[in-house]
Amino acid sequence: MGKIIDAMKSRFQTRDIPKTIKGRFNALMRKEKGDTAKVAERLGVSRRTVQRYVKGDRDISKSKPKIVDRLTQEVSKDHQPRVRAKAEAEAKERGLYVETRARFGFTAAGETTDDARMRRLTEDVPEDLVPEIFEALRNGDEDKAREIIAEGLAREYFREPDTEGVRALGVEFTDIDYIELDYR
Repeated sequence: MGKIIDAMKSRFQTRDIPKTIKGRFNALMRKEKGDTAKVAERLGVSRRTVQRYVKGDRDISKSKPKIVDRLTQEVSKDHQPRVRAKAEAEAKERGLYVETRARFGFTAAGETTDDARMRRLTEDVPEDLVPEIFEALRNGDEDKAREIIAEGLAREYFREPDTEGVRALGVEFTDIDYIELDYR
């Protein structure tokens, strides 16, 4: 995964998904209560392929990287749903902040720019973005998480509220040195 998803997992989960590919496959089978058709649909393979994995005729760890990545993504979606729900509820109640050192830059109306440079920021995440951040965590979507956090940091740090051009300011958030997310 990426730095943002890893930071969120380390803060908002109590344990990782199974380490081995076989362990991940078994976790997905348990989640789907042994229904090979549902597992096949989630992995994007045939039901017969899943049956071969179950019988041991085919080793899932030797599957195409695309299938292994899909397996990891699907297991991550289902991992610790109650722990994530509790963390999301607490983040909505207390608020969430981001502390990061990353490369920030912006482009404003009229094509004026502030060239990207390393900045260290600690800012609150706007309340309306908290559910989206947790949705990105559920999906393991690093790009979406980066986009949401960039939007939150833009609102809190770069944009002056109640002024013209606030929406026109595009913020670039790249080269993350470190990032931490926590409750306020």
